[in-house]
Amino acid sequence: MALWGGRFAAGPDAAFQQFNDSLPFDYVLAEQDITGSKAWANALQKVGVLSAEECEQLQQALDELLGEVRSDPAAVAVGGDEDIHSFVEAALIAKVGDLAKKLHTGRSRNDQVATDLRLWCRQQSEVLQQALQQTQQALLGLAEREQGTVIPGYTHLQRAQPVLLAHWCLAYVEMLQRDSERLEDAVTRLNKSPLGCGALAGTAYPVDREAIASELGFSQATRNSLDSVSDRDFVVELLSTASLSMLHLSRLAEDLIFYNSGEAGFIELADNVTSGSSLMPQKKNPDALELVRGKSGRVVGSLTGLMMTLKSLPLAYNKDMQEDKEGLFDAFTTWQASLAMVTSSLHGLTVNHDVCRKAAQGGYANATELADYLVSKGVPFRQAHHNVGELVQQAIQAQKPLEDMPLGAFQAVVPVIEQDVYEWLTLDALLEKRCALGGTSPQRVNEALKSAQQQQKIRIRDANLGDIGAILDLVQHWAGAGENLPRAKDDIVHSINEFAVTEVDGKVMGCASLYIYTTGLAEIRSLGVHRHTEVRGQGRMLVSYLLKKARLLQLNRVIVLTRVPDFFEQQGFSHCSKDSLPEKVMKDCELCPRLANCDELAMDFHLQPPDERLIFSTAL
Repeated sequence: MALWGGRFAAGPDAAFQQFNDSLPFDYVLAEQDITGSKAWANALQKVGVLSAEECEQLQQALDELLGEVRSDPAAVAVGGDEDIHSFVEAALIAKVGDLAKKLHTGRSRNDQVATDLRLWCRQQSEVLQQALQQTQQALLGLAEREQGTVIPGYTHLQRAQPVLLAHWCLAYVEMLQRDSERLEDAVTRLNKSPLGCGALAGTAYPVDREAIASELGFSQATRNSLDSVSDRDFVVELLSTASLSMLHLSRLAEDLIFYNSGEAGFIELADNVTSGSSLMPQKKNPDALELVRGKSGRVVGSLTGLMMTLKSLPLAYNKDMQEDKEGLFDAFTTWQASLAMVTSSLHGLTVNHDVCRKAAQGGYANATELADYLVSKGVPFRQAHHNVGELVQQAIQAQKPLEDMPLGAFQAVVPVIEQDVYEWLTLDALLEKRCALGGTSPQRVNEALKSAQQQQKIRIRDANLGDIGAILDLVQHWAGAGENLPRAKDDIVHSINEFAVTEVDGKVMGCASLYIYTTGLAEIRSLGVHRHTEVRGQGRMLVSYLLKKARLLQLNRVIVLTRVPDFFEQQGFSHCSKDSLPEKVMKDCELCPRLANCDELAMDFHLQPPDERLIFSTAL
C-alpha cells in the first residue's frame, strides 16, 4: 500500500514501481523504524493525539512486530511494499486496524528515514569498532610472537633498512587506531535526532523533540528542520572513514601478499585464507588478501558515488537521497568482512625466520650505518654519504656485503676507518641504534607494543548509574589521600551525567567529572585512577575526553590546579598565575584540607579566544 495514493487517479506502472521501491534494500532498517515509531507514539500521547490506552496498544503491536522482524528479517524484503515505512504501517494496520493510521500524525517519511538511518549507523559502528579492535589485537599478537624477527624495510620497493617485524605490525596498529578514532568522531556528530522535523518545515504538534532524542539514545535533537531531513553528511563521513580504513587494509594486504611470494618468502599464509589454481597444482594463491585489496575500490566507489549524488541537490529532501543506502550498506558489509579476512590471515601465518634475517642483511642495508660511523669519526655527513657510495660500489663488484669487506679496502677510501667499524655494521647494531621515539630498536618496539596492548584494554565513556559504586570508591580513596575533595554518594548520583569513566577489562578504573557553573565556567572534579591498575594512560585519556567535551561546549580556556605539572605539560598546558582564576572558583578551595599549605600550580590550555573558562582542580 502506497502512503501517498490519494492525490493520484491512477497508480504507478510496473516499471516505475520497481524503479522506485526501496524495500528490497531498506528492509534492513526495520528494527530502527519500529524503534523510532515507539518513541513517536509516546510523543503523540504526551501531546494528546493518542490516549494512554491507544499508545499502549500500539506499543504492544510494535513490540510484537519487532519480534517477528528479528526472527525472519529477510521476509521483510519480499513484503511487496514501497519502503520500510510502508511495510511497518501496513503490518500495524493488520494488527490494530485504523488505530495504526494515527501513528503517522505529524511525522513524515523524510524525518523517519533520517532517524532510521542514524540509528542503524550508530548500531553498525559499534560492530565495526569491535572488528577494528580484533584486527588490532591480531597485529599485536603477531608482534608479540615475533618480537625478535627482523625483516627488510622498503622504500620504492627497494630494500632500505632493516626493521623488526613487530615494528611493521605496530605501524598498521597505528593506522587502524586512527580509523577507530575517526569512526568514533563520526558517530558523535551523527548522534542527533531529526525525528519531529516533518517533511521539511517541522511538525505542527508541540512534541518534545529533546525527550524523543533522549528516549532513542541520541545526545540531542537536531536544530534545523530543513537541514535535518536533507543532511547526509554523516553517511559521507562514514563512507570516507570506511574508504580510508580499506586503503589501510589494502596496503597491509599488499605487504603480506609480497612477503608471501616466492620472491620474498618471508611468511606463509595458512590454507584457510588461500586457494589453488585450476591448472597448476603447485599454486597456493593469497586470494583472501587479494580480494581485500580489490574490494577497497568498491568501498571508495560507494563514497564517490554518493558525493556525486549529493553535490547539486537543493534543499530539502529529494528522491535522489534514496541512493544513500545501498552503497553504505554494502560498504559497511565489505569493510567488516575485510577486517575479518585480515584478522584470520594474521592469526594463521607462519614466519620463515632464516629467510627474513638473511634478506634483512642483504641489499647493503647497513650503508647508512657506515655513513653514521664516518660522521662519528669527524667526517661531514655529505662527504660520508659520498664515500659510502664508493664503498658500496666496490662491495658490489666484489660480490660481498659491506661487513665482509677487508679493513684495507675501507681505509683505501677513507683512512679514518678503524677495526671498530665492524661493530657498527652488524644487524643487531643497526637495530639498537634506531632508539629515538618511534624507532625500530628492540627497546622502543617493546615499549610501543606494551603501550598499544594497554590502550587496547582501555575504554572511555560517559558514566551511568551502574558506575556509582566504583566512582564512589575512587573519589573516597583520593579524597582520603588529600588529592581530591570528598563527595557524598547522593551528590555523585545527582551529578552522574557530569562524569566520564575509563574501563579496563570491563571494570571502571578511572573517573572525572565536568561541573558547569551558572556563570558559564566549568571545572573538572574528582579526577582519579585506581591505585592498583597496571594499565597506564587512563589519566591522559580522561583529560583528553574532557577537553573534547570542553570544545563541544564552546569553552575557551582550560585551567588546571595540579601537583603534577609535568603530566599536564605533556598534554599541551602552560603555567599561569592563580590570580587569573575567578573568585567563585577559588572559593571552592576553602573545602580543601590542604588550603593552608597549598602546593598546587596553575596551568592553562587555550581552546578558543578566551572568555569562558574551564577549570581543572585535581591531581593524578
